[in-house]
Amino acid sequence: MPPHHDETSSSLSTAGATALYVGALLGPSLLLLPGLAARAAGPASLLAWIGLLVLSGLIAVVFSRLGTTVGSTSGVAGYATAGLGPRAGRAAAWCFLGGVVTGAPVVCLIGGAYVAELLKTGDRTAYTAAAVLLALVLAMRLAGARTGVRLQLTLVAVLVVLVVVAVGGAAPAARAAYWHPFAPHGWGSIVRAASPLMLAFVGWEAAAPLTARLRDPRRQLPRVVAAAFAVTAVLYLALAAATVGVLGPQAGSAVPLAGLLQVAVGRSGAAIAVAGAVVLTLAATNAYLTGATVMASALAGQGRRRPGPAALVAAIAAAGGLLLGPAAAGLVTTAQFVAVPTTLFLVVYLGCMASAVRLLNGPARLAAAIACVVVLLLLVFSGWAALLAAAVAVTASMCGSLLRRGRGDDGLSGGRHVVLDGARRPAAGAEREEQRARRQCHAEPDDARDAQVVGEQSAE
Repeated sequence: MPPHHDETSSSLSTAGATALYVGALLGPSLLLLPGLAARAAGPASLLAWIGLLVLSGLIAVVFSRLGTTVGSTSGVAGYATAGLGPRAGRAAAWCFLGGVVTGAPVVCLIGGAYVAELLKTGDRTAYTAAAVLLALVLAMRLAGARTGVRLQLTLVAVLVVLVVVAVGGAAPAARAAYWHPFAPHGWGSIVRAASPLMLAFVGWEAAAPLTARLRDPRRQLPRVVAAAFAVTAVLYLALAAATVGVLGPQAGSAVPLAGLLQVAVGRSGAAIAVAGAVVLTLAATNAYLTGATVMASALAGQGRRRPGPAALVAAIAAAGGLLLGPAAAGLVTTAQFVAVPTTLFLVVYLGCMASAVRLLNGPARLAAAIACVVVLLLLVFSGWAALLAAAVAVTASMCGSLLRRGRGDDGLSGGRHVVLDGARRPAAGAEREEQRARRQCHAEPDDARDAQVVGEQSAE
């Protein structure tokens, strides 16, 4: 049994929590998405980034308030349950888990694309390398390998350094001519580019487990969210602008960071980008699986034994085959590939924002309402992927109803809430489950708990 850590020894400082948030928001998707956006909308893709940063700010405000007023240990499932009931909570949980399962092959494709760029062998090599990386990380998971928070944050620091070097070194090569025409594919392309970009902004829901470890959540959490938002906003906009202004006709590449590094440091830039992409892919995907295991345990109910990794590994392997196979055959584009996990996460955010409209008041409620409308608009422009996400949500909701009739609970803590001081609080029975979950949380080593927080999101 792991050694016991009390509340004090496991509490987080504002700086430590900010580091975890930045680690949750940044990941290997930053190596791919600027190119996808530029391919879809040209220079106008920068407007999509700016618009999503505004949306991200609204979502950050809402999750900050939910974290300090609701504070459910079951995360997005608890938030959705608090305002919309257990069916919505279970739908959010399954969509989140589905986003993790289908997101792992996407992350591996990012590493595979950089390998193909170094070898100059085309898309087929990218998909083959992605399959190899996915098989490797699944083998690591079956062998019990873990990605601790210190390693994860170190890798995020490496990603930040790569972006800073690439943007700073390549900036002198930027040309004003590359910004014309500004919207070569029409203004509607901005919204189409925004949908897959949303994958870069998944991570704010990490507030739920972090809140229990902050010494003074009401004071610290707003500062943590503001600092993390500022850091990620600067990095996203700098990389997006450099991709268009420096790469020009090659801005739509699947490996924009490699192109920028080649301009910044010469021929070795491509090799540096590949090494960083592969290491980040392996570590981030392994952390992804840690977060998925935690969520799967919550969905399994209140049993003493957690499900083993074999079922999760099988699900990820199946998702990899279903996504990588058609993509390699040319039946699915990279943007459509990315749209699958993105729309699943969008459904999660839609449920949480709708729940927040009922739970919160004042400016936070207004922010939730605006975010709810914008997320719904992004789902509408997601096409067939949105139908898939809706099917997962509806099925999960129906299965949860059947489970409650047969077993008496839905396996999610924090399912019932009452209104207190302007926000809903867990009712007596649910509160006992929350307290039990918190005791279990504080009984785990710090690295394992932090890895769960970062692991749920860092592979985006």
